[in-house]
Amino acid sequence: MLEDCKSAQERWGSVHRLIDRWLAERHALQTHFDALREACDADMEAVTKPQIDAFSELLMDYISAGHFEIYPQLRGEAEAFEDDDALAIADRLLERLEMSTELVLAFDEDYATPVRCQHYLSRLPAWLDRLAKGLDERFALEDRLIARLHAVHDPANRASSEA
Repeated sequence: MLEDCKSAQERWGSVHRLIDRWLAERHALQTHFDALREACDADMEAVTKPQIDAFSELLMDYISAGHFEIYPQLRGEAEAFEDDDALAIADRLLERLEMSTELVLAFDEDYATPVRCQHYLSRLPAWLDRLAKGLDERFALEDRLIARLHAVHDPANRASSEA
């Protein structure tokens, strides 16, 4: 029994660290987004492809980590706790996340090459506005996923709700 408890704590801690790292990546993404938006506001002609590439790379890495690391871990945790309600909620939220994923992929494509970047540079402020809305919704949905599929299973949260 003690071994089962230790395994659960190790698994819990591992998922928790993964989420913490991902949320730190989210913060870095937001910082780069703000810097790019400020650069556009200051002087559109001075915005460079390397600035856009740095932001786009962080954006793609963040989205990929969600799809290929975080979401599967959260689903696995809900399955381990046999939380069918959480899995149903996850399916609905993941469907909604696809819309912002498509938006991110379209942005990345528009600014993928120097020629495309130059062609679409004047559209960058409008793109950033669209991304701001899409990412705000995405972050809110992801926070709901974390709360429903992970935080609810935190042994500390379970103990306080049982008290």
